[in-house]
Amino acid sequence: MGQNFYYATGKRKNSVARTRLYEGNGKIEVNGRPVEDYFPRETLRMIIDQPVNMVNMANKFDIKVNVTGGGLSGQAQAVQHGISKALQVYDPNLRKTLKSAGFLTRDARTKERKKYGQPGARAKFQYSKR
Repeated sequence: MGQNFYYATGKRKNSVARTRLYEGNGKIEVNGRPVEDYFPRETLRMIIDQPVNMVNMANKFDIKVNVTGGGLSGQAQAVQHGISKALQVYDPNLRKTLKSAGFLTRDARTKERKKYGQPGARAKFQYSKR
């Protein structure tokens, strides 16, 4: 792999994916492991592959990702977000295609915080009238 790479950070829930795109032939490595080992479910691998397949660059880049936090689904979506942003760094003309597919939009939904005086975010302690 060459020294030149395109870098971007993708986020989803508590997951953060630091993504680098190198010139290559389509290998994806997540936390030093092949993507098939790290994400065993086919649907998660499909989520990761969507941005590069949409712009027809599946065999043009080797992708290395360091991802932390959250669960597998959130991590896969963070990787997707990071790859999309890195593709945009590579070629700004891809922005329109990626944006219309919704890959560049950060999904801001996270877990709601627990409030004081109640057992959870929205649940209340049982109320007794008498």
